[in-house]
Amino acid sequence: MAQPWSSPAQTSPASALNDAAGAGRHPDARTTTTGLRALSCRSTLGRSPHTQHHVDQVGQALAEEDPAGDVWRYSATVDAEWPRPSRRTAELMRDVAECLLASTSVAVDEVVAAAHREAEYRALLEDPQLAAADRHMSKAYFRHWLSATLQDPGARVGPCVDPEVLQFARDLVRRGLDMHDLGSWRGAQHGAWELWVDACFATTAVVGELRDLMKVSERSMTTFIDDSIAALDEYVEQERADLARGASAERHATVQLLLEGAPIGRAPAESRLGYALAGSHVAAIIWSDSADEAAGLDAAAETVMKICGASRRFTLNASATVLWVWVPADTVPSAEAAEAGLDGHPGIRVAFGRCGRDLDGFRRSHLDAAAAQRLLARMGSARPVVRYEDVALVSVLTADMAQADQFVTDTLGDFATADPVLRQTVLTYVRERFNGSAAAERMFTHRNTIERRLARADQLLPVPLADNAASVVAALMLVQLRD
Repeated sequence: MAQPWSSPAQTSPASALNDAAGAGRHPDARTTTTGLRALSCRSTLGRSPHTQHHVDQVGQALAEEDPAGDVWRYSATVDAEWPRPSRRTAELMRDVAECLLASTSVAVDEVVAAAHREAEYRALLEDPQLAAADRHMSKAYFRHWLSATLQDPGARVGPCVDPEVLQFARDLVRRGLDMHDLGSWRGAQHGAWELWVDACFATTAVVGELRDLMKVSERSMTTFIDDSIAALDEYVEQERADLARGASAERHATVQLLLEGAPIGRAPAESRLGYALAGSHVAAIIWSDSADEAAGLDAAAETVMKICGASRRFTLNASATVLWVWVPADTVPSAEAAEAGLDGHPGIRVAFGRCGRDLDGFRRSHLDAAAAQRLLARMGSARPVVRYEDVALVSVLTADMAQADQFVTDTLGDFATADPVLRQTVLTYVRERFNGSAAAERMFTHRNTIERRLARADQLLPVPLADNAASVVAALMLVQLRD
């Protein structure tokens, strides 16, 4: 980001303010998600006396759940002595908030990227559904504080209790995740604070106005985060207590141990899960990108079980929009068969792992499915069904998307943008072991047509297909996933 200032030490005002505010993390500053970090700034990295006073007040506040059980309300004590900004400072804060609200998506992207670059815990970031929920949380908190600041600049902003954020917190508790990640906090601290300071310096160049603007902004933003952390922490602790009293807690804990490769005996694991771990397993991750379509997840899991030729399944609710499923099966259904079976479940998507045996197979098949799901997220693919065995090479190639894009360009050249039928002909021809007649039969066309298409493909490819078939197929699979 271009800086509208310079100094002999080449230090931006945002960095200077950040460094001054960032000394010494308070031991009470805790959260369960990177989303709160999006506006943390210095809230957990050293509290001033006036902020600690407000945090103490929050600690005495009353948390209550509404009769419907869906909305969490956290009542903070209103401080009658909260200082009010001058009229000019209020005007400047309103201008800055309005500016950032107009570009919320861009701002959130920058803050989340800063947090994720420094994150030490990767479990949340590598799960597409949790990562999307984390980004929504960042946006919800950002918009909440900016909107309140626009309405009443400099005032104490109440905690954000967005229903989707609370669902995200429940999902994290259910997964047993603990996101006390200092690296991510500090990354987001610099990202969020620099965004605000940049906008402040773009609004006024008067030193006195900037000084007052920074003081009031820091107080409002910091206290908002402290209050929100206190509210969310209390909510999470209640969720943990509720979960610990349920039978599902033991099932989740056992699955986590198995996936981590912990030395757990088969007999006790089977007893806790109610599922036999001996023999073959096929794991599937079933999810929806919308909470509105999540009601069909269980029916889709039943369909997946039947497609796999199994009569029972083990299902774990990973989150409100994700199911983890294992079935005792020897083979993974074809993508075509799975898509046909899921036609009656709109909005539902499935990632299959490879078949595996016993405890290690239970673990490995799920990790395969998770890798396939992450691949679709990296590629931005809307494909409803993916099998890890079909995309294993692509998964490795796309670990670095910039290199993957270059690989496609170097390998396919003009063929990357050729007619989809021409590209599919090449894939089918290679998969049929370079047999033109078999490819023609598979594509319901004449062999001469196949040969003409292959000749055209050789004209477009930088290197003839016969000399570079493996790379061409891998590159075509990358292109196919994006289409």
